[in-house]
Amino acid sequence: MTGDTREGTTVRVRPRSGILRVLRLVAYTALPAEVVLAVCLVAGVRIPGVVLAVAEVLVVLLVAAEGLVHLRLRRRGLSAREAVAELVPEPVLRLVGHELRLMTSLARWVARRPQGVGGADGVFPHARDQAALMYGFAFVCLVETVGMSYLLADWPVVHAVVLVLDVYTVLFVLGLHAASVTRPHLLTGDVLRLRQAAHVDVRVPLGLIAAVRHESLFTHEKTEGELNLAVGSQTTVTIELTEPVDAPRLLGAPRPVRVIRCHADDPRDFFRALTRARTTPSPIPGPPPPA
Repeated sequence: MTGDTREGTTVRVRPRSGILRVLRLVAYTALPAEVVLAVCLVAGVRIPGVVLAVAEVLVVLLVAAEGLVHLRLRRRGLSAREAVAELVPEPVLRLVGHELRLMTSLARWVARRPQGVGGADGVFPHARDQAALMYGFAFVCLVETVGMSYLLADWPVVHAVVLVLDVYTVLFVLGLHAASVTRPHLLTGDVLRLRQAAHVDVRVPLGLIAAVRHESLFTHEKTEGELNLAVGSQTTVTIELTEPVDAPRLLGAPRPVRVIRCHADDPRDFFRALTRARTTPSPIPGPPPPA
């Protein structure tokens, strides 16, 4: 990558894609192989020391190479986020980001600190109607964790692996609910921000809203151009747009939508707030001209 400044404007040129392709190819080969070796070791399979040494050296060299490329990208003008995005495929970044948001939401939930509500003109929670379901699901996962620990007590290695997976499953379920609690819908200025759990965050300019309806729906068919943010299988507010907005899927695939159905704990208040925000007040008439 090279940088050039012309008339005060920095022109960024991407690094040679060949280097990145080689690093990704090595990563796609080395990391799965490392996982396979770890599984074999846990299962008690004897692996030659030379194979283990080569695998570890390869991983160390890969991390060092990516670290050097990351530093070069930073020196040549890219931010830390942009540099990481050059080295790591977007789907991987999105999955890792999703898991981090879930765990962060758990901490925010305990501390009662919703995300992004500072300075908002309107805050509209939407997680109340799913609480019983999510708590029940988490309880079932907890019972399964205890049962599997009892059944696998005679196989300590398998017991440890399954215990980690089961505990993470409980945290994952609680994190989904915590993300919904700490990430409410927001109305800020001329933008409506609709969110669900840790994977949906759609910004809708109020100027694109053609109609808003307060309607309760319990059945939602998958239709191109529509986004259903149901809570407890229910949506209570339907928003129609004059132009599509992008609501990216979990792995980053674009999804243009012109109809969004969402839920709020107080749908009437949400509907009234949207209606007021979309209504432009009439200008105050000036004094009559002199006769």
